Amino acid sequence: MLASSETDGASKFRRFRLAGVPISLVNMQIACEEVLSRCRTRQGGYCIFRDMNGVVAANDDVLLLRAHQNAVMVAPDGMPLVWLAHLTGFNWVSRVYGPDFMLEFCRLSEHSGLRHYLYGSTDVVVEKLAAELRRAFPGLVICGVYSPPIRPISDAGNLDDVARIRASGADVVWVGLGTPKQELWMAANSPHLGHCMLMGVGAAFDFHAKVKRQAPRWMQRMGLEWSFRLISEPRRLGRRYLIGIPRFCWLLAKRGCETV
Repeated sequence: MLASSETDGASKFRRFRLAGVPISLVNMQIACEEVLSRCRTRQGGYCIFRDMNGVVAANDDVLLLRAHQNAVMVAPDGMPLVWLAHLTGFNWVSRVYGPDFMLEFCRLSEHSGLRHYLYGSTDVVVEKLAAELRRAFPGLVICGVYSPPIRPISDAGNLDDVARIRASGADVVWVGLGTPKQELWMAANSPHLGHCMLMGVGAAFDFHAKVKRQAPRWMQRMGLEWSFRLISEPRRLGRRYLIGIPRFCWLLAKRGCETV
């Protein structure tokens, strides 16, 4: 039902283009099964978890758009994307929220022997995240953690990071660098990480390390998580949401939504 020969990049899933950005027609179960399958068969690749802000950003940056096109999966992380998929007739699509995916995948892979690597955020956050995941999933194998310094994607230091990840024997690399950096980092380095699956989950690092609060579930279901985050971090997120949401609506009106 989901497979299609008319897909962008490396994806095996049927997609729809939302304002020109490909979004995979998946739900949580399908997404987890696909990543587990790719880990077991050592295929590698990277996954993006996409919201309205990311759709706007991809319209402004051709390299970011290309990263979406070449991803194994571009999961619908925001409820508006899910609603648009339903309006297009794909009722099995549901939200694949990056932080929820991280916990569900860790639960499913806890006793599988898969090796997890945490890459991103700050030293304090990444260490807290590792501790919280080990507490929640005692059988989970975390083979390494690293918080890279702030630097361009093209910096030579990224080669050292790739070598460090390869030496760890990681199967899954959780990347928490924030959009658009994490998507560009995964697209640039996935070819050098062989069988590793790279998962760009952004704010999941802060949430699961318990340094930032998540929106209540009822706000998430209603697509109001953005308002909770805006109130929590107005200076950092004010421009993203107050300008980004109207731009998303304008781009959607201008470029539309189509299945591919």
